[in-house]
Amino acid sequence: MNICVIGTGYVGLVTGTVFADLGNEVICVDSDEEKIASLNQGKMPIYEPGLEEMVQRNVADERLSFITDLAKGVDKSEVIFIAVGTPPKENGETDLSQVEGVAREIAKHINEYKVIVNKSTVPVGTGDFVRRIIEENKRYKVDFDVVSNPEFLREGSAIQDALSPERIVIGAPNKSVAMKLLELYATLERPMLITDVPSAEMIKYASNSFLATKISFVNAVADICEAVGADITQVVKGMGFDHRIGPDFLQAGLGYGGSCFPKDVDSLVYTAATFGVDFKLLRNVVEINNMRVSHFMGIIRGALGTIEGKKLAVLGLAFKPNTDDMREAKSIELINSILSEGGKVCAYDPVAMENAKKILPDIEYCANPYIAAKDADALIIVTEWREFKLLDLERIRAVMKQPLVLDSRNIYSPERKKCLGFTYYGIGRTTPKT
Repeated sequence: MNICVIGTGYVGLVTGTVFADLGNEVICVDSDEEKIASLNQGKMPIYEPGLEEMVQRNVADERLSFITDLAKGVDKSEVIFIAVGTPPKENGETDLSQVEGVAREIAKHINEYKVIVNKSTVPVGTGDFVRRIIEENKRYKVDFDVVSNPEFLREGSAIQDALSPERIVIGAPNKSVAMKLLELYATLERPMLITDVPSAEMIKYASNSFLATKISFVNAVADICEAVGADITQVVKGMGFDHRIGPDFLQAGLGYGGSCFPKDVDSLVYTAATFGVDFKLLRNVVEINNMRVSHFMGIIRGALGTIEGKKLAVLGLAFKPNTDDMREAKSIELINSILSEGGKVCAYDPVAMENAKKILPDIEYCANPYIAAKDADALIIVTEWREFKLLDLERIRAVMKQPLVLDSRNIYSPERKKCLGFTYYGIGRTTPKT
């Protein structure tokens, strides 16, 4: 099948590359000439395990190409995916200006029947919005359909998620256009759900908001554990064995961040209010999440007495492991809070430091965790990269000014840390202070 993917951000690039790998002819279009030039040179704008190799293979096999000419992409394709950014506005509303701009451009060049697919995360009603924009601005008397096909890609495992999704949701206005998308995904042999367009749009927001609710819930429980002397890691283990609950998204810490959860939760709250529904539960989810860094700062102060003049080694900057994405990363708020109280930060992240330097220019970036920990008053775990679990802890202790670990992701055992001579603080855990 001939496919055009408009937008080469995280979703667009992964989507286009995977479709090409499945044997389709894919044209990825982006207005950013520098990004397209880099992609044509084999340079990836994002870090995602396995993506670079897959892009290079499909470009070499001439199934995947990158261009800035949207007219050519529209003309050559049967199915057009819109995968541009949908950032949040200050009031939580989703900014659809990029989606609108793409719809207007498609309208200029559509000259025969096409299927237009909203792949970007967009609020309910966007399918009708895109249809109206194209209908009002098209130059030729041609028919088209607009479909919702939300993505469920997790950064760090996006290739696997795209090739083996738990479900494929297709929101279509009629059966024939649904079959067109079914044909595209058929080789994956995964569960498919066909709905109306508004329901498909709602599924993505409801799913992410529910996962965010689990995160805020477990963080609220973690606060109680700290107060009563329970261990949140044991509590969630007991909860997770219940198949109705499951263990996923029950890790206490600094709360959710990244490019999806914060904006999607805010957008659903805004959409609900727009239609007269006060989503109190989800508003509380946001409130709890917004307090997580403040709570952890209290733990840091309690451990150090004062932050002023102290050197803190921060391990992990990206919002989650296996990505270089700094969008809504909790490290930003945490580090800025430390700096505002007179602390010095030496940081290390396996892949996100170049992106972090643009946002956090006033800290020291180190080549490895051991350099970051040298003469540090405390070691702070912010992102649960696997390599941090495998550190030579005796070497870490030997170079630190004092052996203090502040673990915001609970990746370590308090007992093991104590045996190695560390004072250890986690989230939702009662830990001896000496």
